[in-house]
Amino acid sequence: MPLTVPHVVFKTRVRDESIGGDNPFRWQDVSTDDIFKGKRIVVLALPGAFTPTCSSTHLPGFEAQYQAILDQGVDEVYCLSVNDAFTMFQWGKHLGIQHVKMLPDGNGDFTRGMGMLVKKENVGFGYRSWRYAMLVDDLNIVKVFSEPGQADNYPEDPFTVSDAGTMLAYLQE
Repeated sequence: MPLTVPHVVFKTRVRDESIGGDNPFRWQDVSTDDIFKGKRIVVLALPGAFTPTCSSTHLPGFEAQYQAILDQGVDEVYCLSVNDAFTMFQWGKHLGIQHVKMLPDGNGDFTRGMGMLVKKENVGFGYRSWRYAMLVDDLNIVKVFSEPGQADNYPEDPFTVSDAGTMLAYLQE
């Protein structure tokens, strides 16, 4: 695990009303520095948009605890997955996410740099992120709650320590 977050560029889509039409979005590169430099950030990373645990519990839990997390001196909460910007947008919209920022790591560059890229070919996912949550302070990784068993094609999807409640309890210590 690195001491600082990997330096990568995320390929994101942002709303731009000047474009007009039914799809007023444009591509925008967002760097690691843009997100983390000079800020205290919580990241929840998960295997995939629209998947059961990610959709029913992991992301909704952070959405529900968003303000409580910010009240502990956190500047922003990001949900990261090895999915493209279109999928992350539609998933957030589908779940009614209003606060947590969706961060597409489509090529897995950030996840690979974190040492969290795993094969999930056993369920037809290809390469994905291992499930974890972390606190980052000005690019420095302060704390990581990584699920047990990290390995390629791990037969289970553990969800025991990367939840919003665990992160909130840690922030309140």
